[in-house]
Amino acid sequence: MAAKQTVRVTQTKSAIGRLGDQRQTLIGLGLNKIGRTRELEDTPSVRGMINKVKHLIRVEGE
Repeated sequence: MAAKQTVRVTQTKSAIGRLGDQRQTLIGLGLNKIGRTRELEDTPSVRGMINKVKHLIRVEGE
């Protein structure tokens, strides 16, 4: 069985003043503070969430 691909996301900007769905997307990714980093499984649903808040996060391991 092959190792699962992961992607590392780090929050770089605040969610203050953003739309509610963008704040909820950050929480869904496990991010809610600037500088917090999560390593997530690289799936289409996670990629969609990343795309929605790409202006607030930094993505590594693409």
